[in-house]
Amino acid sequence: MNKTIGIMGCGWLGLPLAQFLLKLGYSVKGTTSTASRLTDLKSKGVSPYLITIKEQEIDGPLDTFLEGMDVLIVNIPPGLRKSDSGNYVAKMKRLKSRLQESVVNRVIFVSSTSVYGNLSGEIRETTTPQPSTESSRQLLEAEQLFVTDDRLDTAIVRFGGLIGPGRHPARQLSGRKGLKNGNQPVNLIHLDDCLHILTAVLQHGWWNMVFNAVYPEYPLKKDYYTSECKKLGLAVPEYLQTDKVEGKKVIPAQLVEKGYVFTTGISSYNKD
Repeated sequence: MNKTIGIMGCGWLGLPLAQFLLKLGYSVKGTTSTASRLTDLKSKGVSPYLITIKEQEIDGPLDTFLEGMDVLIVNIPPGLRKSDSGNYVAKMKRLKSRLQESVVNRVIFVSSTSVYGNLSGEIRETTTPQPSTESSRQLLEAEQLFVTDDRLDTAIVRFGGLIGPGRHPARQLSGRKGLKNGNQPVNLIHLDDCLHILTAVLQHGWWNMVFNAVYPEYPLKKDYYTSECKKLGLAVPEYLQTDKVEGKKVIPAQLVEKGYVFTTGISSYNKD
């Protein structure tokens, strides 16, 4: 095999993904925008590159990073504030223009179920997104930049809320009062499944498709977060009792159709 995979953004998701792919025999190049992290990436077997994508330019050796690459995984979240309008899409346009000058013709774009906004009911990949925030609007626009490029085979993976080592939304909700939307279902996914799903796309060549990546279990937020806080020994949150039963269930229809089997339940997660 010995395919070379590039991961733009080796953070909470990107670095474990790099390590997972290395164990499977892939060669992995990874980027960070923080110089102090280069040594850490290298020590874990990743070929590290210091690269920062800006609206008008890209700082760092992008051409060298892209050399000999079979698949590029774009794992750079918008991280937008209201004052940054236009920022993320401009950065992705800059990246895509440079890809056109490279050998890369396969891209996995890491996205989010936030592109579905405030839709309710069962949401599948065939559902038309209706982003409700500037961040999710730009994320959807960035998806389309890659999807509509005929030169690229692109897979879009829309992850639900991420949980895993050091990351659990129950910690942010612990002890809070007057919370809304308690009767809405959760749409979550564990890091382990994130790694397996992205790897499955790579290994099976699931190109030119969109995947909803959410664990297919949808307890109500008030029930789930109360239970998880108790497991973690945290103060439970309190939800308003007057909310209507609304919200969305994001169905991983494409993954189920492909025969993907989820590995890590969201309710069994009870570690830091």
